[in-house]
Amino acid sequence: FITTWIGAELGYIDSGISGLQGFDATLTPYALFLSSLKYSFYPLLTLGFILIIIYQKKDFGPMHRAEKRARTTGQVSPALTLAEDEPNMEDLAPVASAPLRWYNAAIPVMTVILMTIYGLLSTGFDSMSNQLIDQGVRLSTHNWSDIWAAMSLQAESSFVFNVGRIIGSADSYVALLWASLSGVIVAILLTMKMRIVRLIECMDFMVTGFKTMMPALIILTFAWALANITDALHTADFITTSLNGTVSPYWMPVIVFVLAAFIAFSTGSSWSTMAILYPIAIPATWTISMHAGLDPHISMELLLNVIATTLAASVLGDHCSPISDTTILSSLASDCNHIDHVKTQLPYALTVGLFSVICCYLATRVGGSWLSSFILGSIALALLYALVAKIGKSA
Repeated sequence: FITTWIGAELGYIDSGISGLQGFDATLTPYALFLSSLKYSFYPLLTLGFILIIIYQKKDFGPMHRAEKRARTTGQVSPALTLAEDEPNMEDLAPVASAPLRWYNAAIPVMTVILMTIYGLLSTGFDSMSNQLIDQGVRLSTHNWSDIWAAMSLQAESSFVFNVGRIIGSADSYVALLWASLSGVIVAILLTMKMRIVRLIECMDFMVTGFKTMMPALIILTFAWALANITDALHTADFITTSLNGTVSPYWMPVIVFVLAAFIAFSTGSSWSTMAILYPIAIPATWTISMHAGLDPHISMELLLNVIATTLAASVLGDHCSPISDTTILSSLASDCNHIDHVKTQLPYALTVGLFSVICCYLATRVGGSWLSSFILGSIALALLYALVAKIGKSA
């Protein structure tokens, strides 16, 4: 509720609802976001699907074959065919003589987390200070307590809302940069203090770690370039404008779901997908609903459905895309072959996505509420899983 994701999403929602005819201007982007969470079928069904898999201990598709191979042969990854002089960039095994102490990892990780929080708050309060001054608010000082007090006097003030504004205004790049550097420094100091390796070896391992990140950085660079090209061509604008007056408003959540998933899969970025679709999908849905003569309450529910669907489908495309930053970093951090990670999770994500898009349609089209649609979708998903899942051989 108070992450940089929410800050970015609120900005996109605000740009989408500005200037809508017949729209309740008193509704804030944060209120719309909270109200739309009930239509987040894909995230909710995914969490439930994970619990079912854990409880039943069954898999299907490529994941079943991978589990069977690991349990019968002990080989957790397919055999790599590396040349003798080709380094394994995903080999993150510790030094053979290094003592395995949990706090050698926990302390640097906690340093990154705490420094990230501090960096977000620090840059967020600085940004809010400038925003308040631009709004004509006088600040006696620029310390955090005075800025918070000035924010608390505003009409939309609440603790969660104010924290969301601060985090949303923060410079996450600066915060993560300083947090990562702090984590590296702490890790080096711990290594030196415990005499695990020499300083020259420590620097060599650090450079090796940097090299390990190069494939991810290259793929991310191409993904961002592709997202910029898609934005420059106004592809989403053309597709969405073509739908105005030609489709039923009840199909808008389904259309937006497919578009968001496709764009996120193609670009590998859910952030760019939200940035492209939110300013277009929100006014298009509202305008189509108004032209169709729908009741304002139904039009609002459709709008909330589209708001939640855009983010949910963006995450679906993110899960399936081999060039997604989260997919790349997940496989890299867990020392899993990247393509194998994509292949094994793809059937699971697409299965949940199929039932999610059906729930998005039923929630507003056939009079079913979001709760009844979610319950029916969960039952159907569980039944399908029971039919196709296979029991892996016990270890």
